Amino acid sequence: MGTHGHFTFLLLSLYAPGTFVRATVLPDLPRVVTLSEDAVPGTRVAEVTVSCSNSSSSPNVTLDSIEPNHPFNSIAISSDPMDATTFWAEVTLAAGAELDARQLSQYTLILRAACPGEDEVEERLYVQVTPGHVLRCDSRFASPEGDVVRVLADVAPRTPLYAVLPQPLGLTFTLRNRNTPLTLTRRGLVLAPDKGFDPYKDTQTFRLEIEVTDRHGHNCSGAVKVEVQPSLRPRVTFPEPHRAVTVTESIGPWEVVTQVCAGGENVHYAILAPVAPERFTIDERTGEIRSTRRLEGTRAHLLIRAYNRLHPEDHATATVNITVQGTDRQAPRCVPAIFVSQVPETVSPGETLVRLRCTNSASTDRRLHYALEGPPSSLSHFCMEGPQLKVNTTLDYDSEAMAALGFQLTATIVVTVGGQPLQSTRVPVLVTVTPVNEFRPACPSSASFTVLETAAFGSLVGRVAGTDRDYPRDSLEYSLEGGSGPAQPFSIDRRTGKIRVVGSLDSQQQKNYRLVVRLTDTHNDLDLRKRQSCLCDVSVRLQAVPDPLPVCIPEVQELRITAGFPGSRQPVTRLACHSSPDSAALTYTIVGGNEDGCFRLEGNTLVYLPSDRAEPQPFVLLVEVWGGSAARRRSSVVALVVHVTPRSTPVPPSTTTQPTTLKREPLVVVRTEAVWHPPAWFVAVLTISGALLLGTLGCTARNLLRSNRAPGKLFLAKSSWDVVEHSGAKRNTDTHMPAAQGSVMALLRTHVVMGCGVLVQQETNVVYRQNKDKGKVFEYLAKLSEQNITGMCSEGTGSKPVQEATLAKTTFLFFRVNLFAGLVSEQDQELEA
Repeated sequence: MGTHGHFTFLLLSLYAPGTFVRATVLPDLPRVVTLSEDAVPGTRVAEVTVSCSNSSSSPNVTLDSIEPNHPFNSIAISSDPMDATTFWAEVTLAAGAELDARQLSQYTLILRAACPGEDEVEERLYVQVTPGHVLRCDSRFASPEGDVVRVLADVAPRTPLYAVLPQPLGLTFTLRNRNTPLTLTRRGLVLAPDKGFDPYKDTQTFRLEIEVTDRHGHNCSGAVKVEVQPSLRPRVTFPEPHRAVTVTESIGPWEVVTQVCAGGENVHYAILAPVAPERFTIDERTGEIRSTRRLEGTRAHLLIRAYNRLHPEDHATATVNITVQGTDRQAPRCVPAIFVSQVPETVSPGETLVRLRCTNSASTDRRLHYALEGPPSSLSHFCMEGPQLKVNTTLDYDSEAMAALGFQLTATIVVTVGGQPLQSTRVPVLVTVTPVNEFRPACPSSASFTVLETAAFGSLVGRVAGTDRDYPRDSLEYSLEGGSGPAQPFSIDRRTGKIRVVGSLDSQQQKNYRLVVRLTDTHNDLDLRKRQSCLCDVSVRLQAVPDPLPVCIPEVQELRITAGFPGSRQPVTRLACHSSPDSAALTYTIVGGNEDGCFRLEGNTLVYLPSDRAEPQPFVLLVEVWGGSAARRRSSVVALVVHVTPRSTPVPPSTTTQPTTLKREPLVVVRTEAVWHPPAWFVAVLTISGALLLGTLGCTARNLLRSNRAPGKLFLAKSSWDVVEHSGAKRNTDTHMPAAQGSVMALLRTHVVMGCGVLVQQETNVVYRQNKDKGKVFEYLAKLSEQNITGMCSEGTGSKPVQEATLAKTTFLFFRVNLFAGLVSEQDQELEA
């Protein structure tokens, strides 16, 4: 049985009943549809066509989604009145569905369809949710009952209790009811009252009716109910609101007379009456009542107040009656009875701090003796010269020893009188050392940083570590001279000195930035006017990041189309290319094979413009795909082989399966094979070209051996990319070429290795289109062999070696393009392998 007999038997077997099961077809999927978040339930999202091979009954179509709880109804099926094998599947928005583009901007729907007796098919429908134009409030806020917020009554004044919308920019918030102590800010925040809530009232309820309006006049309204619950903390109370205390007049200054205690949280104490007590003082934390001088026989009435420091409105009062009884012992009386003072750290040694004036009824000043008592760490800083208390050593506020003392020096001056019995008076001394800003801040020794030009907003560039010898150490504030802006896209943290990116960076526009950072010391002097500062130069260098090449799948495509009417617009294919990041825009340009302008690109879609051409014609198009700016343009090239068949010409067999109805009658296929017999002169020219080629290859091999290159690099190995494309491409050969064509293709591959593949390919296409004869193409290639094409190609590539992997990929890509165009015979395919 001949070749025609085998092929006819195969077609008859395929058309026999029961030998072929056709799968259901969803011709218009996958695709992307858009849906506004303002869409109401029941809105039709998309209508999908389901094509079956028979019309016995409607297909079974199910809907699923990658996202859980998708807001879409089950598929509704309807038949096409014009075609019994075509059905319509409708996707609609479910009842109660609420779309929010900010939370979820895309749904991926999976449609599975199966006609009776046919295989199931699965495709995807992508639904993109776009932001709506109608202002929408939160559902609970917009409900008739309103949103509910519960807080405790002890919340701090002006504490934010509720936010109407999470993104209040460009919105206006209006409070409809004014009879409420709560405050509504311009940013839609509900604040607690300025004086807070009464913590001991029963549950209080406040309702706020709020209207929200955007800049376009759209509005929505709602209500929020604030329930204030009573405070759970204990109240401040005195267990003993009245107390009577009796002491002797022997109690000296700064001695404890009595102590009061109140229950509650964060309790502090204060003397309310008398307003300016002269003989007593109270410790606000412990409640200890002390004398400020030596007490004499008298009576005192004190009104003590205890209060919660965090909530002063929570307080209680108590009265303390103090009775001082007289005594026979007499001690010196000194003025002042207690010495409390603040001195700067720059006070000079030997300077007098205080001079005591002490007297005694039975003695004179000459019989009084003065001594110091107290911790050794404090006593070393003081000395007594008679009744004068003087500074003994330098009071260095910036030292660790002074910090360990809390910057306070304590001592006691003991004044004694000679004679029997020995009488003494004790004068407490409390000296607080205050800081003086003595040193200017210092810049770091080196402040140079490098940051990637692709650094995101807020990325850390570096830290300026200034120093200051004043205590506290390195207490500095940082600021950027000139502020942040397009010319200076950086900011600095006021406290840490960390520099961060706050704008766009581009090393092509500016590679280096010089920042001026001001260092200002803080907390180094009581007088803020004595703050010191310095300026530091900081250098920031941008590190360029090359843009990745766009990736297109596949890189080589063969397409067959039938030309439409002249003047029409006919889409051919859509290029699937992506870059990194995925959001970067790509530009598509036809750079070769479109000399007569029959094709154009609309975005990534190739469009054919039909003409009145009457013969089939293949086109080899090179499309350059690139992204990024023109200065850093990096591109990839996609090869498209388009076979255009005029409307009057029979369409050659296509690799695309068309939906047809099985027929029982036999189908006869006639195959016509054309054989080209080259003339004798062409064989002679081809032989001469082969000889020149062998000579050129010999010279090239000798030069490569002299350069000590590895012999394994003389051959171009196939990459995995070539293997994948050879396995996926379907090769259809209409004509047989002579055996001499293998030598011509060997010459072409030699030119490709030298860097002239694109030049030879473009000129070959031009010759073929002008003469419409493949014989002319080989005649043109023979002329190239007679010229010094090798020298011309060497000038284009230069003396720099070319990477072997790039040469191999260029060789096989060029070979593949000419194979699709029908310019390579089966012998050349074996030669390439």
